[in-house]
Order: sequence, then C-alpha cells, then structure tokens
Amino acid sequence: MLARFFRSSKRSFSSLSEQEILALAIASEEDDARIYLAYADSLRGKYPQSAKVFEDMAEVEDTHRKSLIEIHRQRFGERIPLIRREHVQGFYERKPDWLRNNLSLDAMREEAEAMEEQAYRFYVEAAKRTSDASTRQLLGDLALAEQGHEDIARMLGEKHRPDDVKKDEDETARRQFVLTYVQPGLAGLMDGSVSTLAPIFAAAFATQDTWQTFLVGLSASVGAGISMGFTEAAHDDGKISGRGSPVKRGLACGIMTTLGGLGHALPYLIPQFWTATITAAVIVFFELWAIAFIQNKYMETPFLRAAFQVVVGGSLVLAAGVLIGNG
Repeated sequence: MLARFFRSSKRSFSSLSEQEILALAIASEEDDARIYLAYADSLRGKYPQSAKVFEDMAEVEDTHRKSLIEIHRQRFGERIPLIRREHVQGFYERKPDWLRNNLSLDAMREEAEAMEEQAYRFYVEAAKRTSDASTRQLLGDLALAEQGHEDIARMLGEKHRPDDVKKDEDETARRQFVLTYVQPGLAGLMDGSVSTLAPIFAAAFATQDTWQTFLVGLSASVGAGISMGFTEAAHDDGKISGRGSPVKRGLACGIMTTLGGLGHALPYLIPQFWTATITAAVIVFFELWAIAFIQNKYMETPFLRAAFQVVVGGSLVLAAGVLIGNG
C-alpha cells in the first residue's frame, strides 16, 4: 500500500525499453520542430534572418524524426508507443505556444540552447542503453547533430548582441551552479524559513515555554529538511535535465531547509520568553530579505517583487502562528 502511495506518476528513464526510447525520441523531435516553427513565426517580422535559422533547425528536427521512425519500423514495426517527455522523470519541460508569444529573442535563444543541450544528453544516455548497432549509431549521430544545434542557437545571441561578449565556460559553470545548488537550496530555504514559522510561533505563544518551543522548532526544521532533501533527490536524476547530481541537490535543499527553520528556533534557547521571541522575529526579518536577495541575484527576479512576495507571505504565516498560539 505504501509503495502505491509513494509511486511516481512518471517513468524513470532507466525503466524504458529500447522501443520506448525510440518512441520518446520521435515524440521529442516532433515537439521541438513545432516549437522552432513557432519561434520562426514570431520572429519573422523583426528578425527574418533569425526566423530562417529556426526554420532550418525545425527542418533538421523533422529529418531526425523520419530517421528515427525508419529505425523503429525496421526493428519494431509500424505501431509507435505513446510516450512523451511529460511521462518521464527529469525532462526539461517545454512551454506551450501560448506562453511563448511574448518571448524576446534572447529568451528564445536561451530556451533553444537548453532544449538542444537536453536533447544531446538524452541521445547520449539513450545510446548507452541500446544494444542494436544501427540504432546505437543513429542515436550517437543525433547527439552530435543536437550539439551542433546548440552552437547555432548560441550564435543567435552573439549576432544580435555583438557588444555582449560572453565567456562560454564561465556561463556554463554559473548555470550549473545555479541548477545544482542555488535552485534547490533556495527552495529549501524558502520552505524552511516560511513553513516553520506557524508551528514555532504557535507553540511559543501557546506554551510560553522557550524550551518546549525550541523542541517544536527543532523537530519541524529537521523533519522538513529530511522531507525536502529526499523529495529533491528523488524527483530528477539530473542526467537529462542537466541539473546535476541528485545527491548534491538533495543535500543543498535539505540543509538549507533545516537552516531556514533553525534560524528562528535557536533563539528559544534563551530562557526569557519575550527576549527569545523578539530575537526570533528579528532573525525572521533577515531570513526573508536574504531570500529576496538570492532570488534577485541568481534567479533574476526583480528585487521589489521578490521582497513583496516573500515578506508578505512570511508575515501572513507568522501572523497565523501567533493567532493560533493565542487562540
């Protein structure tokens, strides 16, 4: 019963058969071709040359699709299993067309780079799991082709932003750092800092006992850290999404979740109730502003918007805890 409860609705990549890997590759090439054509349509007015690049990329994706279908026909027949990206853990999710209508050229370039980078990883991993020589060769060739597409997508940004010279290695390293450590760590810090506010302050005002409040805060922080860490690690193995080691992401998320809760639990080691409570409230203030700063620095969220969301949300949770504790 517990196995059914915790079972994911998505398949793990390692559980796919060779036929399902080919079917997934076919569906992915179809989706990417449609996305590039949508980009071309939206860019044709202002950037006709860039639109042509995306049209060419879509045409190549269609060629890949036809090659994959031919291999599938030779090995498994005409019926292609229905399996798509959203059915498999770890895939970079593609946005629907209506969410792309207002994307800038830079945003399209960045998303195209991410798409091709993930497609490259997918074909490399798929080739490792394939025993048929012709299929393995095709998947390897497609991996090289997708890697070339990533270079083309990057050239779009260089062409339209000639003064903005980027260091590829530094950019790649920073992106990997954000994906592996900052994103899961930020999610953990937000969860630990905000979700533990209500139980800690509710316990504080209900009991007026600093030691009991500290124990509640400690248990809530450690429990949330373990839960968030395992959830992050089990969510995605990082092979296709490029988010890095699940162990590293799980540790970053779990540790930051625990620290976020302990920040305002540790002051209740002070025996005087009001001294401990005021100290905890001050720490909460700095925690919330630190979250807003990290969102602004690494996630490019406007600082005022990030501060408003985090501070208002945290204040509401804090107020709920105080009201429940005084109830």
